[in-house]
Formats: sequence, C-alpha cells, structure tokens
Amino acid sequence: MDIVLFMKSALMGIVEGLTEFLPISSTGHLILADSLLEFARSAGADKAKVFEIAIQTGAIFAVILVYMQRVKDTVTGIASDPKAQRFALNVFVGFLPAVVFGLLLGKTIKAHLFNATVVATTFILGGLIILIAERFAAQRSQHRIETVDDMSVLDALKVGLLQCLALVPGTSRSGATIIGGMLMGLSRKAATDFSFFLGIPTLVGAGVYSLYKERALLSPDDLPLFSVGLVFAFVSAWMCVRWLIRYISSHNFLPFAWYRIAFGIFILVSAHMGWVTWQE
Repeated sequence: MDIVLFMKSALMGIVEGLTEFLPISSTGHLILADSLLEFARSAGADKAKVFEIAIQTGAIFAVILVYMQRVKDTVTGIASDPKAQRFALNVFVGFLPAVVFGLLLGKTIKAHLFNATVVATTFILGGLIILIAERFAAQRSQHRIETVDDMSVLDALKVGLLQCLALVPGTSRSGATIIGGMLMGLSRKAATDFSFFLGIPTLVGAGVYSLYKERALLSPDDLPLFSVGLVFAFVSAWMCVRWLIRYISSHNFLPFAWYRIAFGIFILVSAHMGWVTWQE
C-alpha cells in the first residue's frame, strides 16, 4: 500500500469537493493540484484522468443528500405531479447539450486545452464576467425567475448551453450556470439551485461514461485508491454545498471573482518567473 499515493488521492478529493460547486472551476483546480502533487505521475496518467472524473460522483452524492427531499418528491411525483414533471423535464433538457458537445468536442479539448496557461486565462476572464454579472444584479430591482419552478424549458436549455462552456478547463461548470443564469434574469437562489440539480445527471453521467470507456485500464486493486478520493470529495462537497446555500442568502459572488483574477494572475506570473513549474 502506497501511503503517499493515498494521501494524494485524499487531497485531490478535497480539492474536487471544495471547488465543484463554487464558481471557481474544479477541473482547473484539479489540473493545478495534479501539477503540484504529481498525482498523475504516481498513479499513471490515463488512470489519473479517470480518477479525476470518477470522484466527481462523490461530490454529486453530497448534492443529492442536501436536496434529498426535492429529489424524492420529483422521483415519486414524476408520474402524476405536473410540477415534478416540469422540473424533471427542465433538468433533462438542460443536461442534453453537455452530452452532445461533450461527445463531439471533449476529446479535442482535453488534448489541447488542459494546461495551466488556459486555466489561468479562463480564471481571469471568468472573474471579470462575475464582476459584470454582479453589477447588473445590483441594478436589477426584481428577477424574472425567483425559483427553479418558475423556469421554462427554454430557460433550462439556455442554462444547459451555458454549462457547455465548462468543457474549457478553468471556466467552471457552476460559474457558467449560476452566473449565466443570473444574467438571464434568474435570482441568485434559483440559478444556484438549478446549477446543483443540473450537476446530478451531468457529473454522474460523466463519471459512469468515463469508468466504462476506460474500464480496461482499471482493476480491483484500484478500488481503494478511487474510494479514498470519492469519500473525501463527498465529505468536503457536503460541507461546501451547505455553506454555499447559507452564503448566497445574504452575500454576492464578488469574492470569488477577485479570487479567480488573483489566482489566475499568480499562475501566469509564477510560471513566467519560474517560481512554479506548472506541468502541461
């Protein structure tokens, strides 16, 4: 048993859980964490890629737990309750663009854009977009959509298309859907809630697909390593989601914008000055 590798797995899980649902990009942070921890070198490059996608499932289990009552109401009412049917349809419609664009562009994007420079650039651009979105939100007296139940199928499709921007590392799936939703007229809570729900099929589907596609690379001996990452991702995501729900009730996303900009600049400067060797 490689204790160091298991510790790296736990740290990667914590990074995933803490960043998946904040508008700061979990994929971007995992790329940077992998660069610092050299997790891919220790576990194997191909296996590490599967690991990073698989542990997202642990993070999404935390959302299911936090929103368990709404999930149960939707599942049990989908056959007869119009509200549950409309909500399930919206989540399904919002999920479809990620499937289409992920299958069409995912391999190419991973081959060419998964590096520190792209992550740093999208960190900064995303931070600037959050600043713009918050300025508009401050000027808006009321929202077109207050809760997820007020959303139309077209609203769900638009948010789903915005989610596809997260295929570019550093963009942030949560950031694209929450901030994009706010720019569309969703309240902060509606945008955040729908982003969480949309993440359930998106992240579970990505994890299952990745495990199936790369099943030849894996063996029963990998189960402990993957389990450690998944458990730590679950626990840290559960704490983060509960905190974020409380946070948005009385705060905006400006701190995340400045964090993204500052961190992006640090990555670029540190690489240029040779302080940190960010692996491609």
